[in-house]
This record gives sequence, C-alpha cells and structure tokens, in this order.
Amino acid sequence: MVLKKKYIHRNQEKGQAVSQITLDDDFNIPDNKPDMVKVIQDKGEIKLDEIKVSDGHIWIKGMLEFSVLYKSDQSQMRIACLAGSIPFQENLSMDNVTEADTVKMKTEIEDLSIGIINSRKLSIRALVLLKATAEEIKDEAVAYEVEEAEEVEKNISQREVLSLVMAKRDNCRFKNEITLPSNKPNVAELLWKSVQLRGMETRLKEGKIEITGEALVFVVYNGTEEEEKLQWMETSVPLHGEVECALQEEELVYQIALEPGLTELLVKPDYDGEERMLTLDLVLDLDIHIWREETVDILEDLYSLKKNILPEYEECTLEKLLVKNYTKCKVEDRVEIPKDEGSVLQICSCTGKTAVESTRITENGVEAEGTLFVRILFVTAEDSSPIGAAEAIIPFKQLIEVEHIEKDTRLELDCCLEQLSAILLDSSHVELKAVVDLNLIAFAQQKLKKIGEVQEEELNLTKLQQCPGITGYIVKEGDSMWDIAKENHTTIQNIIETNQLSGVQMKPGEKILIVKAV
Repeated sequence: MVLKKKYIHRNQEKGQAVSQITLDDDFNIPDNKPDMVKVIQDKGEIKLDEIKVSDGHIWIKGMLEFSVLYKSDQSQMRIACLAGSIPFQENLSMDNVTEADTVKMKTEIEDLSIGIINSRKLSIRALVLLKATAEEIKDEAVAYEVEEAEEVEKNISQREVLSLVMAKRDNCRFKNEITLPSNKPNVAELLWKSVQLRGMETRLKEGKIEITGEALVFVVYNGTEEEEKLQWMETSVPLHGEVECALQEEELVYQIALEPGLTELLVKPDYDGEERMLTLDLVLDLDIHIWREETVDILEDLYSLKKNILPEYEECTLEKLLVKNYTKCKVEDRVEIPKDEGSVLQICSCTGKTAVESTRITENGVEAEGTLFVRILFVTAEDSSPIGAAEAIIPFKQLIEVEHIEKDTRLELDCCLEQLSAILLDSSHVELKAVVDLNLIAFAQQKLKKIGEVQEEELNLTKLQQCPGITGYIVKEGDSMWDIAKENHTTIQNIIETNQLSGVQMKPGEKILIVKAV
C-alpha cells in the first residue's frame, strides 16, 4: 500500500552560538589632528569582512570602526574629529552546523568606552556581542491519500498550515544627493555625520518587495566663512526602493528584516564647483521569509474490511499563522543635561536606537520590554566649547494583544524607531518623545501524529467470526463514529444507513445498531 504525500516546506533553527568579546586597544591621534581636551561624542559600528562556516565552527573576521567628536586646545580648531578601527577575529562553536548551512550573524556593541590617556592618545574599549544562528529548510512529508487501495476506509482531516515559499537574503541600494540650504556656507571639513532610519516599512506588491521610509541625515562641519566656522544641518531623505521577488501573489505572509549595510555620506562639488552637496549611499540588507497559507488534507487513520492494516505513526509539528500585529509604543521622558556640559542654547540633533530586551507570553498576548538609547547634540553658551552632548536610556514596556496564544507559540518580533523629538524646556532640561514600532508575527504550533508507513497483513478470520454480527450500542461522551465503525468491523456509511441517521454527529446516550460487515 503506497501513501500519497504532500511536502510542506518550513524553516527551523538548527543551532545558535553566542559570544561576548572585549576589544581593548590604544589609539594614537594622527599628526594632522589637534590635541584632544575632551570627548564630546563617540560612536562605533561593527563591520564583518568575512564569515566562514565549517563543520561545528563559524569563523568571523571583522573590525570595530569608531568615530570621535572632540574639543581641542586650538582656538582656530575648537572642535575636531577623528576615526579609527580595531580588527578582530573570533571562532564560534556550534554543534551540527556544516559548510552548506546558511548562518545569520547579529552584532551589537553593548558598551563603548573611549577615554583620554593624554592629549595624543586614546583608550578604546568595547564589549561586543556576536550571535550566530543557523537555519535549515525542512520538508515535512504528510500523507493525505492512499494509492490503488480498494475498500479502504480513510479518516482525513483538514489543517490550516504555513508553507515556506521563499527564504533568501538580498539588498537594496539607495543613492541620494542633498544640497546645502542657501543660508549655509560651503563645507571646508566634515566633522560629524549620522544617518538614522525612521519609519521603515516593507510590502509585497506585484512580484516585488517595496521598501519605504526615510533617512534622517545630520552633519556638523566647518564652513569656509571665517565668522561662521562651525555649522550643522539636519534633513530627512525619503527612501523608496524595490527588490525583485518572483512571487506574483500579494496575499502572502512575509517577514522582511532590514539591517543597514554600507552607509556612506560624502561631500562633493555641486554644478558650480562649490562644496555644497552631500551624497548619501545607503545599502539595506534584507533577510526575507515568505509563507503561503494553505489548507491541507491529512490522513489521520485508515482500515480495511479485507485486510488488517497497521499504520506507523510519527510525531511532527506544523505551523500556522496566529497573528501579525503592528503595535506602536509611545515613550516619553525628561532628561537633565549635566552641568559640566554647559548651558544649552539650541538642540542640533537627537538620534536614537531601540532594542527589545525580553518578551513574555501572557494570557492576553506578548509583553515586550526594551530600551530606547538616545543621544543629544546641542549648542552651548560657552565659546570655548560650543558643542555639548548628553545621553539617556529610557525603558519601555508594551503589551501586544494576541488572542488564543499558547506557551509554545513561536514569536518573531522586530522593533524600529518611527519618531523621535527633543524639546528644550530650559537651559538644562530636555523633553524626549518617541514612537517605537513593534512588529510581531506569532506562529501557532500544531503538534500531530502523521502516518509515515503502512503495513498490511491477513485478517484473523477466527477472531473476526467470534465477534457478534449485530451489536446494540449506547453512545458515550467523546465517542466518534469513526472509532465505533473501526472497532466493530464496519463502515461509517453502514452505521448511518442502518440507523437512518442524517450525519456522523451523535449525542451521548443515543442508542444505535451496529451490523458487522462481512
């Protein structure tokens, strides 16, 4: 007896490895840079150059790139900047991982400390988290029918399942040109720059993945005009891009994670040859998973009146979409500027980064806890130190409502910053307001026993003849007509016809007559 099987594709985590590494190095200030008196603001970014996967190991090669905006001791160059990097290599151990597996790397700088050893040397210390996840595509073979089987009774149910139709990595590139406002002088030297993504959204549309959002661009620079040496500018750049998808359907379940890849912001001459144009070159790395919702037939049981059929069962898990929920969390707080940073005259820039620290399944949904890390750059009243900075960490908590959630529900939660504003209340207090997008996909786990193989043997006629030909039966709580028919060597149709029933539904206490089929 041959079973007909349908293959349901799904992705599952094969393994995970996490490592914390400490990068510690001294950095000499280049000769063309002025002496350092005070660090105003710093930032770091992890760049991965190479990832090699071998049996049981993942080799990672990359570097920590850092930038520092600082106060100098020169009257003509009160604010200066520098950049550098620290290379690193790391080996992560992961059981069962092979060279053919796809491995995703997530990096995070948990702490970055840049201190002044002397006016010409810095101490760079960073705590970096490396998280590797290996995924594999698994085909779940589910029997739904029997080939060329006569007089076989089959119990077939239907389940809503998600079948993976696409899992790949891709990227989308954006190139934009930004012209300085007419009231700003030309750029002599770019001191500080940042590019923040805001309100990023993805959508499947006509065989393409549509990406929209905006990039918030901020620069501090030295102008060519001597009386207006230090300048800054902030502007938002709309982003709209498309990536080929090769799936024409729009009613699909998808999860597309966006991560900034290459980000370059350079100064170039405009059409008149003046340094008044900024070129933004931004690459977003896309981790794409797309599923199709399907209704599949599952062969749960079978028997025959001519032979003894012995199904062999296997346990399996099929997923279905429980909910896709987009929730917005409002975050507010007041920040006091440290006195040693001076009196605040004007806020130049406010950037932020969000992270979900933990998720917990409750009766009403998913409770997410996270933090919003904010950096503020502002103009001070001090001529000797015209730029100041402050940082704040704001916790947030949000309940994402999910009906019928279970403890084993698989969760995928992404968060991004949609809005962030800083309002100057007085010379030492700033009010922060933010909106954090929490995008949740919850997958319900359907655990079931599927028929893997079927064995056949001849009926035990002696035992069958010992069973009564006609039986009176009183229906009990939990009885099904399938179980009654199988136990008494007959069919559901025979029971319905013998008792003149309208269907398979029976009530506890109901009396039925069962005639054994020969």
